[in-house]
Amino acid sequence: MTTKADFSEEEWKQVLEGPTAAGMLVITAEHGGTFRETLSMAKVYAEARQHHGQSALLDEIVAAKPAVDHARYHSPEEVKQASVGHIRDAVALVGAKAEPQELSEYKAFIVNLAETVARAHQEHGGGDGPVGEHEGEAIAAIKEAVG
Repeated sequence: MTTKADFSEEEWKQVLEGPTAAGMLVITAEHGGTFRETLSMAKVYAEARQHHGQSALLDEIVAAKPAVDHARYHSPEEVKQASVGHIRDAVALVGAKAEPQELSEYKAFIVNLAETVARAHQEHGGGDGPVGEHEGEAIAAIKEAVG
């Protein structure tokens, strides 16, 4: 069973950045809704904690508060390029150190987070709204990045 202790401090930051990069990519895909989508990302982390025991690695990942730096990038294209790179790097790192089942759960967590964040952005009211065109494209990029 893989845990945080199997990664260096720098590697662990990279592992944590995979899911938050996916959330950030979706948050910036459409204009508006940033606050609601950020809350949705936190909700996915909280819900994942309820599944404690299924994956020690995932439990440790969701125990860390998701850190989102909205000012880090200067354009949507810069966010996309950096986010996809962070996701690929994080997945590769987990794949190199974790069991295949843990890698599969990590990938599924990233995609689930992105899809949940996308559904949170709705023009009228929020919640389980439709996914916008740009958010759909972001999710497709995320799915490609996780492999």
